[in-house]
Amino acid sequence: MRGMGARNRDGDPVDPVPFLVCTAMAVLLLFSVGPLYGLAYGLPVWAGLTVATAGTVAVSAVAYHRLVWTAPPPSVHIAPELRFQRLIYIGVAFAVLLVAVSAPLAL
Repeated sequence: MRGMGARNRDGDPVDPVPFLVCTAMAVLLLFSVGPLYGLAYGLPVWAGLTVATAGTVAVSAVAYHRLVWTAPPPSVHIAPELRFQRLIYIGVAFAVLLVAVSAPLAL
């Protein structure tokens, strides 16, 4: 009997753990910081929670698309240099986003 593993759009099995980790980190980050930023910008708590929920759904959808739906099968290996370069780009984008959200609060 076969397990119910995640499959990409071609039907190849893929590892669902990166998707689950990415989604769990999004939930933790957005729900711990999102309502606080909402309060700092003058939004009510329910609006901050709504924005955090929308952000979580968006991150989950993008993560599913990238890490499950269009993921290459395990037999295809991506060069470590390319993975590291993508990680650097994501880190820089996250830092820019964090500064952009925090800068108006400092004024």
